[in-house]
Amino acid sequence: MSEIKPFQKFRTILIFGAPGSGKGTQGKVLGNIPRFHHMACGDVFRSLDTRTELGQEFVEFSSRGQLVPDETTVKLWRANIHDRVKTHQFKPDIDFLVLDGIPRNVEQAKFMEGDIEVVHVFHLSCPDRAELARRLRKRALKENRFDDANDEVIQRRMRTYEEESKPILEYYTQGKYAGKYTVTDINADHPPVKVFHTILSCILELDAWKAVEDLRV
Repeated sequence: MSEIKPFQKFRTILIFGAPGSGKGTQGKVLGNIPRFHHMACGDVFRSLDTRTELGQEFVEFSSRGQLVPDETTVKLWRANIHDRVKTHQFKPDIDFLVLDGIPRNVEQAKFMEGDIEVVHVFHLSCPDRAELARRLRKRALKENRFDDANDEVIQRRMRTYEEESKPILEYYTQGKYAGKYTVTDINADHPPVKVFHTILSCILELDAWKAVEDLRV
């Protein structure tokens, strides 16, 4: 049996894409497989304890209708993921962390550099913005979030993605990261099972996966 090596940073797979591209769906499916732990940005805020100092910091901004600063968002994420480690939900010595929705911009990616070692980025690409809007409306109505089905809200989310989130792809492929990480583009128009097959097939070929796949824990 192979030895478990001490970890320094969380081995991380990023699932990235525009709203409606299916990154949450893929993250959840992957997170149900042993050795993978899925965490979405929304999980950070849904599990927030407002009695803590960080929780109060979040309330201070949200109560004024202001966006939570990137540094605060990452602090909340960091506290959440370390809680998962303490309760053994996430075992970073053998598990891969699967993130979607965070980091959501370059500043957050910089704040998280000391926490995560990105082993691969999957970009769910869907140039057909009309199809993405259709998916978002369908999901919003299904979940009784009628305001989110509004075309103006959807277009605003798309603009935010293009202006703030999409530059992350360049961040992980240029500058000091040039040649270090690989971004795999996947056609998000394909059926979810085909998208997942592509993701899983790629993971099985990663050096980071091969280094731990034979562990028996």
